[in-house]
Amino acid sequence: METKKKPKTARVSEADAVKALAALAQAQRLRAYRALVQAGPAGLTPGVLAAMLDMPSSSLSFHLKELVNAQLAQVEQQGRSLIYRADFSRMTGLLGFLSENCCAADPAGGCC
Repeated sequence: METKKKPKTARVSEADAVKALAALAQAQRLRAYRALVQAGPAGLTPGVLAAMLDMPSSSLSFHLKELVNAQLAQVEQQGRSLIYRADFSRMTGLLGFLSENCCAADPAGGCC
């Protein structure tokens, strides 16, 4: 029986967390990121993503650039197409950063 390897989790610093959270603190960008997460490892082209979100290509381009800059998404050129994917390792690292000391002050230690 074959077991799947868990992807490595990217270590996220406080500065990286602030940058990532700031990038997600805009409604259209959050919608774009969630669509990339839903697409999974296959990712999406900007054209498909723009149609899904009913967003002009120029606006989408700006938002995707911000997600890549915040290291929440990656872009790959495949032939003449660009494919955008959520960076799941970074997402997992951000969630880990946010919850790494969860309930540390709770004597019962069972809140997480």
